[in-house]
Amino acid sequence: MKSRGSFERKFGKYAIKNLSLVLIICYGFGYLFQLVNPGFLQYLYLNPFQIIFRGQIWRLVTWLIIPPSSFDFFTLLMLYFYYSIGTTLERTWGPYRYNVYIFSGALFTILGAFLLFGYNLIFQRDLVAAFEAGDRFSTFFVNMSIFLAFAATFPNMQILLFFFIPIRIKILGIIYGLLLAYQFIGGSTADRFVIGASLMNFIVFFITSRGKVHMTPRQAKRRSEFKREVRKTSKITRHKCAVCGRTEETNPELEFRFCSKCDGNYEYCEEHIFTHTHVKNK
Repeated sequence: MKSRGSFERKFGKYAIKNLSLVLIICYGFGYLFQLVNPGFLQYLYLNPFQIIFRGQIWRLVTWLIIPPSSFDFFTLLMLYFYYSIGTTLERTWGPYRYNVYIFSGALFTILGAFLLFGYNLIFQRDLVAAFEAGDRFSTFFVNMSIFLAFAATFPNMQILLFFFIPIRIKILGIIYGLLLAYQFIGGSTADRFVIGASLMNFIVFFITSRGKVHMTPRQAKRRSEFKREVRKTSKITRHKCAVCGRTEETNPELEFRFCSKCDGNYEYCEEHIFTHTHVKNK
């Protein structure tokens, strides 16, 4: 079985950079439709009935445009907050892993909607409930999974609740987790489908990470800077002068030649090919 690293090396180049901004832009279009033509949004919701029986397959994607709440001043603050924590996660995990986390959450949500549709249709024999199954699934839980992942990654970070109450992010994460657990246990079967499917990506992340990703933003920044330096200094060079150490990377204008009079594979730049001391093995 291929490791996660091999998948990242193979598919990492396809990862969407600054994915949090892309999600915010999608919400922007959703708010625009909400303002200009609210009725149009009914054609964008995740509705398994419409997808299966009417072929409206675009709903598999367009539900991501539906904003998690109505638009007001607090919505702007919420969007800025989720953009901030999402961007921090992307810098910490890398674009590939962050993409996998977000899109796996979306796929689990879609799967949950279809499972709830099938449950209502087959076991409950409730056509109305089956038709409305997808209406319960929204981007709210996608955002919630981002917040929970952030709380698990930076548990000791402190934020200002209501702009003046200092609180550690893990406390909010625990509170949200308990509320979700209460809704899951005390809610209806449909609620359990929605919560379980929408947060499955966080459950998988929490189990597989096992506390290995905890770091502060300053540590994340240092790691990012270290990776950039490694990429700069770890390029494999084909030519290197045995005297001055210059390579085709540092000095692409130079030509390099091997010396036939030296014992061994010694290569020199054009300035030292005729002036160096020949290496002889005694």
